[in-house]
Amino acid sequence: MKYKKNINLAVIGTGFMGRTHSYSAINLPFFYDNLPFKPVLHTICSRDKEKGETIKNDWGFAYSETNIDEILANNEIDVIDICTPNIYHLDVILKALEAGKNIYCEKPLVISHEQANKVIKKLESVKSKNICAVVFHNRFSPAILRAKQLIQEGRIGRIISFRCLYLHNSNIDLNKNAGWKQDINIGGGGVLFDLGSHAIDLVRFLCCDTSDITGIFGTSQIFFPVRKGRNGEEWHTNADEAFYITAKLNNGAVGTIEASKLATGTNSDLSIEIYSEKGALKYSLMQPNYLDFYDNIKPDGDFGGERGFTKIECVQRYQKPGNVFPGGKSPVGWLRFHMHSYYLYLESVYNNKLSDLLPSFYDGAAVQNIMEKAYLSDKNGRWETI
Repeated sequence: MKYKKNINLAVIGTGFMGRTHSYSAINLPFFYDNLPFKPVLHTICSRDKEKGETIKNDWGFAYSETNIDEILANNEIDVIDICTPNIYHLDVILKALEAGKNIYCEKPLVISHEQANKVIKKLESVKSKNICAVVFHNRFSPAILRAKQLIQEGRIGRIISFRCLYLHNSNIDLNKNAGWKQDINIGGGGVLFDLGSHAIDLVRFLCCDTSDITGIFGTSQIFFPVRKGRNGEEWHTNADEAFYITAKLNNGAVGTIEASKLATGTNSDLSIEIYSEKGALKYSLMQPNYLDFYDNIKPDGDFGGERGFTKIECVQRYQKPGNVFPGGKSPVGWLRFHMHSYYLYLESVYNNKLSDLLPSFYDGAAVQNIMEKAYLSDKNGRWETI
């Protein structure tokens, strides 16, 4: 097949997410038939020239660069993919918008609502129509997309309550050096930014079609105030290790959002439960092939009638053209969600219109505002209005 368009990507950052995004983009043609575009790994950007050259060769990029300004001035590059630590997002975003580039930015969008407002103001002031999205890839599990479909069809009715948790055990081991995501001077926040942003986005994506989060009460937790720093020496923890939120929606629903890296025995346990008038939904990232659906309209009766949670086999049943490999019946996983996110993003770039499913910079700014109000609530010990 002759591709209609190459989409040249510049990935900024060579860490774990830089690897994830690069893998996702370059492998799309295996998973999606007859793409009208070809993702091209054009330039990898690293502050370390030698490391950049090594990764360029290992990952299959055409070029490596240390200077972001050189990348932004390159007219061959279509997409700036931001995978840097959080504190560097703002500068790259503003420069990329000014340069007329499309932007695919890892969460969180920036590190404060003030910065988010700067991004939105710049986005609205530039003349070019940039396609800009934030990477909340957990939206793109087939089970989550099925849940969204059921909600939009009115199958569960008005939402009464919800519970969303994202739990890791990564801060339990005091023999392990802290990473940059645990340092507020680099991450801009703690676990609320890292895991909580995903949980907040998932609540907004599923629960807020006709409403939004209007009030929150937040509580942070640092259980280990002293641990090994990134250099292995004694370091005083300066960012939340766990965060707990009670949230109200303007339709009367109330729920909880929890993010923790202090959850002993967990791995990457993201889950959401939604309880509504006509039904309920449950999803767990650790069992991603299924969505649990309770239909409260079905008749009760002796021995239970037809009541009970039903497991919907979502597996890897993406819509065409994303259902060809490895097949709809194959188990699904975390990397596949990233790939579908990247597919929808590059399709948006190709069509010059952001997909309704993708989280926009406006969504990123909304999540940023909620997180900032959660920190303010924690500081002041009171409910905060969104």
